[in-house]
Amino acid sequence: MRDANIKKLVLAALMAALTYVATSIVQIPSPMQGYVNLGDCIVLLSGWILGPWWGAAAGGIGSMLVDLLGGYGHYAPGTLIIKGCMALVAALIVKAMKESKASYVISAVVSEVIMVVGYFGYASLLLGKGWGAAASIPGNLVQGAMGMVIGLVLLVVLKRSKALEKLA
Repeated sequence: MRDANIKKLVLAALMAALTYVATSIVQIPSPMQGYVNLGDCIVLLSGWILGPWWGAAAGGIGSMLVDLLGGYGHYAPGTLIIKGCMALVAALIVKAMKESKASYVISAVVSEVIMVVGYFGYASLLLGKGWGAAASIPGNLVQGAMGMVIGLVLLVVLKRSKALEKLA
């Protein structure tokens, strides 16, 4: 039992690091401050592979570190919660729907809606941007769409390669 926990911890740390890299390396500037990135696909994979709690920790922490180290520290608390919730919800939906093919698509869509609504709410209410925060919605929608498509493609590749069986 102890070895399984250590294995999960190490895999969660790896997924947090991959989230950081995917978010930091590919950054497409957005005209409304910030950028679009590929971190969402790894956040989704974290939930799907690690389950709700470890996935939430990996996705949330990896994404939050990007904000802390990249000059967006004021977004760090929101990012931790929003990205953690994305992975948590993705894992719970897949589990509730017994890992059907549709469950991954549905969980990705719901998770990305959480991201778009979460960042709008965080920026408008907690950062005081009001309705001006709506300007970030188009960029977040593009990021969410990219995250869903690439995350689902990566999941199919990992399943076909039997890499996920080796992790279990």
